[in-house]
Amino acid sequence: MDFTPTEEQRAAGDLAAEIFGDLSTPERLAALGAATDADLWKALCAAGLPGAVAETGLLGLVLMLEEQGRTTAQVPFAASCAYGLLGIGAHGSDAQRARLLPGLRDGTEVATGAFARGGARPVTVDGAAGSGRARLVGTVPVVPWLCEATVLLVPDAQRRLWLVRTDGPGVGVAPVATTATWSAGRLTLAGAAAEPLGGPPAPGDARGRHPHRAHDDVLAVARTAFAGLQAGVCAGALARAVAHTTAREQFGRPLATHQAVQLRAAEAYMDTEAIRVTAYEAAWRRDAGLEHATHALTAAWWASEAGKRVVHTGQHLHGGIGADLDHPVHRHFLWGRQLDAYLGAGAELLEELGALLTKESQP
Repeated sequence: MDFTPTEEQRAAGDLAAEIFGDLSTPERLAALGAATDADLWKALCAAGLPGAVAETGLLGLVLMLEEQGRTTAQVPFAASCAYGLLGIGAHGSDAQRARLLPGLRDGTEVATGAFARGGARPVTVDGAAGSGRARLVGTVPVVPWLCEATVLLVPDAQRRLWLVRTDGPGVGVAPVATTATWSAGRLTLAGAAAEPLGGPPAPGDARGRHPHRAHDDVLAVARTAFAGLQAGVCAGALARAVAHTTAREQFGRPLATHQAVQLRAAEAYMDTEAIRVTAYEAAWRRDAGLEHATHALTAAWWASEAGKRVVHTGQHLHGGIGADLDHPVHRHFLWGRQLDAYLGAGAELLEELGALLTKESQP
């Protein structure tokens, strides 16, 4: 395994760091409130960063999402790239890719995935699923960046993926107040027109026998991408905590010189590195064409469990001002908790990982 970024991946990450650092400042975020940063999204698309994912792969996307996480920038970068450019790019038909990918590259289209968590009732198909003319019925309580999305990937109970336009008849989108500003929404499908991702399977087509392959790959890609975003959120929270404890003095010396503070920061650093390296490994394996589902689950577990610890530590090390809702570190706390909720509780992820490992070990 070699997680060393290629020249193209490193260049994309450096450019993302520059754009996010220049445009996603605490002052700008405070002025935005709950809104998506449309100007920042345009700048990212004009720089070609979403479109670069086709060349940089999932590892390149993770590197760019780390930079977004450091600044908690309010743009649908992770969702649109994971579900759209990588998901549709890998599993869409020629016609679907030709129709959707150009808009996903330039930002005029935004994609997301309506993957329900836990015991949520799955979306059902009302119509002839194999004909390519189906209608979907069901509700997904929380979909990230739904309010900004124009195209959705929606799985049904058989783990088939369907493409749905958010402006189509029978599609209901309602904002949902979540822990962090994600433009999240509640999706209601009442006979919404949908087309199968990749087109209807032909007789003997492997997609007809294994409809879940695209679903599992897209889900693993999304988990890896959001784990990379969480690595950046945690790194940003820790950087703010280090800067604060270095400058803040107590009893005549900086807080950072106290052993208890050093231990908390060290533990947060190790947790952040664990999130990063597991996300890198899952992304590298996917780019290399290797099995990556278990590695994506591992990255998601670290991002969920360790991510909570790190953002709590970042807030705790700020003392009383860490509880200030207007302080920049509080945004990292909110984003870390929201990513934890989106990725899934640690126990859920471990249960799924155990079932997958057990299945793989069977002859």
